Amino acid sequence: MRNTWAVCLTILMAGVLAGTARAQHWPSFRGPHASGVAEGPTPLTFDGEKMVNVAWRTEIPGFGHSSPVVWGDQVFVTTAVSSDARANFERGPSQSMDSSPDASRHIWRVYCLDRQTGRIVWDRTASEGAPRARRHVRASYANPTPATDGRHVVAFFGSEGLYCYDTKGRLIWRQDLGLLDGGYSSAPDAHWGFASSPIIYRDLVIVQCDTQKDSFIAAYRLSDGKMAWRTPRDEDTSWSSPTIYEGPGRVELIASGTRFYRGYDPETGKELWRLADGSDVKIPTPVAAHGLIYLGGGNSHKRRAFYAVRAGASGELSLPEGQDSAPGIAWRRRASPHLLTPIVYGDYVYVCADNGVLTQYHAKTGEQMYVERIGGKGTAFTASPVAAGGKLYFSSEDGEVLVVKAGPAYELLARNPVGEAVMATPAIAGGMLIIRGERHVYGIRERG
Repeated sequence: MRNTWAVCLTILMAGVLAGTARAQHWPSFRGPHASGVAEGPTPLTFDGEKMVNVAWRTEIPGFGHSSPVVWGDQVFVTTAVSSDARANFERGPSQSMDSSPDASRHIWRVYCLDRQTGRIVWDRTASEGAPRARRHVRASYANPTPATDGRHVVAFFGSEGLYCYDTKGRLIWRQDLGLLDGGYSSAPDAHWGFASSPIIYRDLVIVQCDTQKDSFIAAYRLSDGKMAWRTPRDEDTSWSSPTIYEGPGRVELIASGTRFYRGYDPETGKELWRLADGSDVKIPTPVAAHGLIYLGGGNSHKRRAFYAVRAGASGELSLPEGQDSAPGIAWRRRASPHLLTPIVYGDYVYVCADNGVLTQYHAKTGEQMYVERIGGKGTAFTASPVAAGGKLYFSSEDGEVLVVKAGPAYELLARNPVGEAVMATPAIAGGMLIIRGERHVYGIRERG
């Protein structure tokens, strides 16, 4: 009997520890399936300058707009270190179409930090040399967020290649995907770089590569980097990352594009459905919840729309003239994001514009609940929101994190200074908010 109880206790403790470990994972851009949502309590107030509720602050050289990802007590970040001491990036409201003049020699690096202390556990050089494609003046040469499954760490540097490491920093494989030159269809001489983040699905790494020509979406085997499938996309440049939605009937790989939103079979790359849109410069990542897939983005405010597509759709989806719903499409609204990925938290979907105008819809019906401006006039937002503990976090480029109460009524709970520009979307793991600033990564948690 004693041995039986011991076995039961061991199994119970293993389950508790496994549950705790799962709660600490934030494996790719915006966490599991790009939801941006974590469980458990998170800090309400902090100050990165005065180190209030800041457990650690770790300097990372170079520039990187990529977000941190987390597995257990390991935090992974990427960066591109320029040899030009004058290298920088622009921030704040801008309609610039300029490319950065920084074509100097760079070092592309992957870092692993200890989540508890911020200590650098290891760093690896993935590539060295002059960039093969130029970046936008507001971008970095390390835009894509890495992905991990707890055994592999996949870092994508666009034209500089796709790299797979183990969690101890050993390079397993790398792939050269060629020149991935992002730009603008109406100005082919504009060179704005690459930003789509990789995702891991089962034993595959999936990448969306929409560029000025020869766009494609492809899957590579995690074990050896060999291509599993590759599907051409008749699309112009986008900077959106793909999303996996695991529904009750099937799994869908969802990708935004200038011409179409599309769903694919992630095992084969076969197209399942498409929705014509036609608004270019797609940046937000698709998000799925409540059996719906939320799609939006585009450069033109007049042309872009926000859609809720029913999961499991097939074929060509369309809306009759003058209607905002149809078979396969639950609802459509006009307020749609340009840069920021929307977030579904509870019964509501939050759509934030670059200038901080926040629109809340009922996630299932599309009913508009409120429109409010967060931040002051002239405040710019690039980082996408994340949420936990009944709170939503919006990080401005000025380095202020605004905390909004979740629910049908707008309430600003706190304004927290980081102390430096924030362009990357934060991560949440184990009750800790992990913010990547212009020069540092911050581990923020309530002090007990």
